[in-house]
Amino acid sequence: MTRLTLRQMQYFQKLADVLHFGRAAAACGVTQPALSAQIAEMEAQLGFQLFERGGGVVRLTQEARELRPRIERILAEVEDLEQMARRDRNALEDRFRLGIIPTVAPFLLPRLLPRLRQDFPALRLELREAVTDTLIEETSGGRLDGMIAGAPIESAQLKCELLFEDRFYLAVPEAEAERIAPPVAQESMALERLMLLEDGHCMRNQALAICGMVKPVTMASFGATSLMTLVQLVAHGFGVTLIPEMARASAEAQQGVRILPFAEPAPSRTICLAWRRTNPREADFSALSKTVKDLFGYGGRTGRPS
Repeated sequence: MTRLTLRQMQYFQKLADVLHFGRAAAACGVTQPALSAQIAEMEAQLGFQLFERGGGVVRLTQEARELRPRIERILAEVEDLEQMARRDRNALEDRFRLGIIPTVAPFLLPRLLPRLRQDFPALRLELREAVTDTLIEETSGGRLDGMIAGAPIESAQLKCELLFEDRFYLAVPEAEAERIAPPVAQESMALERLMLLEDGHCMRNQALAICGMVKPVTMASFGATSLMTLVQLVAHGFGVTLIPEMARASAEAQQGVRILPFAEPAPSRTICLAWRRTNPREADFSALSKTVKDLFGYGGRTGRPS
């Protein structure tokens, strides 16, 4: 009878994440031979190979790729049980793995991290910056405890809570600001030169939705992965781009850029906190949500961050 152990599944999960035996062993706090032996035993019990080894490269086999989501779910359920047994602990105490999308992380974290360190000194925060689809997969699979991203977060396995509304502005070259009279209408021809983040970023879809009937054409030859890269392109006259309010101060500090408001009702994005519905750490999510709302919230209304 095949009997896999939690230890083997934990080793498998870490090795599947990093694809390097030495780093996986170090992360698990064991020697490389010990981890390798457990993986080999796991393969023997299952009757098939999990990892391709050779030339210094480690790859998941097809069987391992199919097995991985099931092992992640099992380990997530075990962790949930362990969290239930520690319900008497204080909020945001111990390890907490948080994912944040790239268009939020650089602007939220400088204000959030000092507050978390001050209010929750026992918190051991681990951060992961990635696009929304990746964070959904890792939160659903138990590799992250929670995630902060723009709505909608499309997963039946996740529970979401609104944190705040983040209104959009238009960043334009300083030399063109007088010609583009604010407030900017969403059908303004200036949006034909709208530069977008590359595929995978939720702000790309939000930007296209804001454009309405105006089709942006400028960004076809670029593949920007960060807002501040787009701001640099704006400063040098390549086009215009959307800036969320949380990034407004950083964008305005860039020489050669002017930030213009949109006509009301101004477009915005909704920033949410999401976590697995089965995760029992409600007190942690409540505390994190309250902390973010205190820093960026609107007191239940739409408007500018405090």
